[in-house]
Amino acid sequence: QVQLVESGGGLVQAGGSLRLSCAASGRTFSSYTMGWFRQAPGKEREFVASLSWNGVTTSYVDSVKGRFTISRDNAKNTMYLRMNSLKPEDTAVYYCAARPGEGVASRTYAYDYWGQGTQVTVSS
Repeated sequence: QVQLVESGGGLVQAGGSLRLSCAASGRTFSSYTMGWFRQAPGKEREFVASLSWNGVTTSYVDSVKGRFTISRDNAKNTMYLRMNSLKPEDTAVYYCAARPGEGVASRTYAYDYWGQGTQVTVSS
């Protein structure tokens, strides 16, 4: 069982930066592949980024490549999403998720555990 709590969201102007954090409970955080997803009003939840248990393998949706960076600190049971050059279309509730196993994944059904989400709003 893993419990996830996101933080770091807020209001930022276009072109600005934010760093989201996802704090995980439990002693097996290091064995989970982690992911970030987002959901804008009226839209389906979409994949943003995924990171393998050892931090070696990453995957990003094309729209954030070069702007967002996913990382983790297994000693702190925490995952991060650094977001630079933010755009109004990045506005959404951002969720972190965890799945046992090593492979990165982009589908929501691949993840067993979810946080409650943190709001990111980018003004133009």
